[in-house]
Amino acid sequence: MSPATTDKLFEEILAARERVYAVGEVTPLEQLTLPGTGAEVWAKREDLGPIKAFKWRGAYNAMAALGETQRARGVVSASAGNHAQGVALSAAALGCKAVIFMPRSTPEVKQREVKRFGGDAVEIRLVGDTYDDAGLAAKQFCDDTQAVYIHPYDNLVTMGGQGTLADEVVMSGKGPFDRVYLAVGGGGLAAAVACWLKRYWPEVKVYGVEGTGQASMLAAIDAGEPVDLDYLDVFCDGTAVRKVGEQTFELCNELLDGIVTVTNDEVCHAIRSMWECLRIIPEPSGAMALAGFHKHDQAGEVADGEKVLTVVCGANMDFAQLSGIAMRAGIGSKHRRFLRVPIPEGKGSLVDFLSQLPEDVSIIDLQYGKIDSDPQHPVIGLIGSVDDYAELDRVVQGRGVEAIDVSKDEDVGYRIINYSPELFENPLFINIEFPERAGAFLEFMTGVKDIASLCYFNYAYSGERVGRALVGMEFASAGDRDACMERILAMQGDSIRAAREVSNETFYRLTGKKREDK
Repeated sequence: MSPATTDKLFEEILAARERVYAVGEVTPLEQLTLPGTGAEVWAKREDLGPIKAFKWRGAYNAMAALGETQRARGVVSASAGNHAQGVALSAAALGCKAVIFMPRSTPEVKQREVKRFGGDAVEIRLVGDTYDDAGLAAKQFCDDTQAVYIHPYDNLVTMGGQGTLADEVVMSGKGPFDRVYLAVGGGGLAAAVACWLKRYWPEVKVYGVEGTGQASMLAAIDAGEPVDLDYLDVFCDGTAVRKVGEQTFELCNELLDGIVTVTNDEVCHAIRSMWECLRIIPEPSGAMALAGFHKHDQAGEVADGEKVLTVVCGANMDFAQLSGIAMRAGIGSKHRRFLRVPIPEGKGSLVDFLSQLPEDVSIIDLQYGKIDSDPQHPVIGLIGSVDDYAELDRVVQGRGVEAIDVSKDEDVGYRIINYSPELFENPLFINIEFPERAGAFLEFMTGVKDIASLCYFNYAYSGERVGRALVGMEFASAGDRDACMERILAMQGDSIRAAREVSNETFYRLTGKKREDK
């Protein structure tokens, strides 16, 4: 890379300082109180910008730098969401027309915000399933109409706008920082921030952070040039770029001190950290920088006392995504794990195993259906620390069996519970509610294990104070079944809040049999 390129980028950031604040203001830096780290960690709150993401900076700078004649031809862009909002905001502010191509899979919240910011100045065209599909359509449209293409990252003027957030960091008086973590999609933000900060703080280490299934910058660095990824994970949709830009690759390859790759679960854990520290919920890409820091910190690469900057680059997310994030986020330093555990068939066997779990391990999921085998193999979802899981492994080994980690198995992720209803003897299916506290469900099961055997169990932690489960039990006789139901009803208000049998229709769908009249 030519030094002239970094000099030119630096000059573009200087020029952008005189433009971008026509539509936005300086975003704050806030310190994070993170347990378990000796570092001083700060977050640059780009989620508080005018479009709840940093992309307004580059979009407005690139469009404001155009001449009146160029803007009169109209502008065109392709985006999965945040850049589109920046273009929309800028089009309305500058009084020009914009056509924005977006993948059909773009979250509804981002489409809605594009129209809100742009109004009549913006036309949205949904094309293809990926950013690349939308980008090809946008460039073809430019060729046909002579409109001006506003690239979301691979353009020095766009990068110049993004770099203004680094100028704000320097001017904040909170620095200098020892380490900086930045989400990488196309690479424009990382290139610009690294360029600016290294000019003022030559010793600073700047790390790009990518998802393991979308690490296009790491692939480019390994290959020596931008390359297409064969597969693109879109969980972190704001950074889902199949191939980085030519200019951003050269700049990042020169300026970044490394690339950290993080899993989707690690990103969810970082989102939870943001909620616990600042009561904010960034979009997955917006938490990627903090996830990168967590990974380095847990690996012992961050020294006590180091001053660390992370950038919360966006907070535009469909509300529906929250439930999946919460399930994957873990609690504090604890993380999810799903185990398939051999359990002997018979009364109380599963309850006996659960009662042996380490005290600090929480059950967040239980999937079990009786099949024609002995032992049975229920799937138990847990949250625990490294030490908790080591103790759990000792418990399992003490039983002379092997628990298999099935955290990434497809049937577990989709909660597919196989069972053989023809094996059920005198079955009883009930919906139960119990206080979501340690030991509440075990108290209930302990109260019936002398006459009941589990044949089906479906429970997933919802984050509420009340846990809900669909429980199937079988009995040696119809009399035992009826006696158990009476016992369960008597427990209400103690270890369980409520219990009721499933409807006749549900019972038939679960068992293939009509319920016997009592």
